[in-house]
Amino acid sequence: MANLSNPTIIRIARESGEEALASPIDLAERVRTLRKERGWTLEQAAQAAGLARSTLSKIENGQMSPTYDGLKKLAEGLGISVPQLFTPPKNAAPGGRMTTTLHGQGESHVTTTYEHELLAGGLTRKAMLPYRARIHARKFEDFDGWVRHDGEEFLYVLTGQIRLFTEFYAPIDMKRGDSAYYDASMGHNVVSLSPEDATILWVTSLSG
Repeated sequence: MANLSNPTIIRIARESGEEALASPIDLAERVRTLRKERGWTLEQAAQAAGLARSTLSKIENGQMSPTYDGLKKLAEGLGISVPQLFTPPKNAAPGGRMTTTLHGQGESHVTTTYEHELLAGGLTRKAMLPYRARIHARKFEDFDGWVRHDGEEFLYVLTGQIRLFTEFYAPIDMKRGDSAYYDASMGHNVVSLSPEDATILWVTSLSG
């Protein structure tokens, strides 16, 4: 059976993504930034880390490379792990990324079981894949086995009634306003119980 399942949808979403190479971390700047994020003076930060104020000042100005013991004290004082001293913040500054999808203008992918409308198609390298789905399937046998893929998934029923089948749990009947969150590597399928096609919002993580 030709069936465009979630793994294929995820592959489509990832095709235009690019991996960014991490830049080396300036330890002096990183320590100074972490201190200022906490609203601490040099004196307060040095006291929290058990270091002399002059030592911390030299570290922040790049005039001294701390020993491993010094790094441990710094990390403990700042309430983080040693590796986090060398890890850039995930949101160092607001990126300002945004896209909108007007009703009915998402990219459509039709299958025998679902009709997917991909949302937020204007953004690449997304952490999540949101899409609206119209459920054509009426029974489990309409599928060619389980749908399963990497990541986690959130499902929200928009209209109609559905039955959520999962590999390790009993089927669950759901109506408008009901939701589910599950490990997407577990087999899962959705069928419509309504005379009309039910519609749901799916949000899938793209990590992994």
